[in-house]
Amino acid sequence: MAKTTPGEFLRQVRTEVSKVVWPTRAETIQTAIMVLIMTIILAFFFLGVDAVFSSIVQWLLSLASA
Repeated sequence: MAKTTPGEFLRQVRTEVSKVVWPTRAETIQTAIMVLIMTIILAFFFLGVDAVFSSIVQWLLSLASA
């Protein structure tokens, strides 16, 4: 495999970066809002799951101490 010179490497990097399609400001904002909404939904889901498991553990512990 041939070694690439630093100059050739930088030219290749510049070529590849020019192929990247960067998101618009609107797309970035829309994606950020979607991530925020999903994070909130998952937070409430895990809060509910944690509450259910906590209740089960408390109930089991009350049986063991009786």
